[in-house]
Amino acid sequence: MVGMQPKDMVPSGAVKFFGAGTAACIADLVTFPLDTAKVRLQIQGESNAAKGAGATKYRGVFGTITTMVRTEGPRSLYNGLVAGLQRQMSFASVRIGLYDSMKQFYTRGTESAGIVTRLMAGCTTGAMAVAFAQPTDVVKVRFQAQVRLADGGRRYNSTMEAYKTIARDEGVRGLWRGCMPNITRNAIVNCAELVTYDMIKELILKYDLMTDDLPCHFTAAFSAGFCTTIVASPVDVVKTRFMNSGSGQYSSAINCALSMFKKEGPTAFYKGFMPSFLRLGSWNIVMFVSYEQIKRGMTRTQQYWESPF
Repeated sequence: MVGMQPKDMVPSGAVKFFGAGTAACIADLVTFPLDTAKVRLQIQGESNAAKGAGATKYRGVFGTITTMVRTEGPRSLYNGLVAGLQRQMSFASVRIGLYDSMKQFYTRGTESAGIVTRLMAGCTTGAMAVAFAQPTDVVKVRFQAQVRLADGGRRYNSTMEAYKTIARDEGVRGLWRGCMPNITRNAIVNCAELVTYDMIKELILKYDLMTDDLPCHFTAAFSAGFCTTIVASPVDVVKTRFMNSGSGQYSSAINCALSMFKKEGPTAFYKGFMPSFLRLGSWNIVMFVSYEQIKRGMTRTQQYWESPF
């Protein structure tokens, strides 16, 4: 990321890697109910078609949260949190923590990185992250999508049970269900999120609009969240539907997208847009602000231990 002053010690790759994972976990803890509401809204058309008119209907992000708390209890808002934290620790560490290293790889170690280089770096780390963390994403989505049954039972009762059940019933490939749409989504998300944040922060500092501190990080992060939601929402909806589907329901992600378009129209691809924006906007703010502070704190600690006097 841009903005390091000459007097500052440049954060090491390890600091960025673990700092990104930690900051993403903090952001997930804060924004997880919004993410759960987004998933419920995204699969609503699919659920209603499967269960008939008697299925629970959600209206808006806060209406969804209220309905879930009333019908399933407040803990339902954090369904899949363990898998979500596992996902962020493995996923964000790669896609965010290795972004600067990938920029340097494409520019062969120079500091001048154009927009094409940044886009390539964002696409690369986004795709790499999916390869590592896809099973955790599948389990997280399944947990968030499940509704308590009439007899009080659930589709999965624990994170480990979910991993084992999916692998047993759907094969190991079931844990990588939706991998291709997820790679597409995260390449887009990474480009929109990291490149937008990187460039807006660079422009703010270049024209001395703000100093490299919290207000600058907040502004850049909010802008990145808005741009990301607009670009990635259609792919995100398809990814969520496909990963939550049963075996044989859709033959591919493209089949899932075509089925959505035929049955629900083009607006289906922007279902859950408001919770997506609320979640991505707030997630970006918490994550990037935390990430910048964690990087600084860890770098200063490292600097102190290397030269305490």
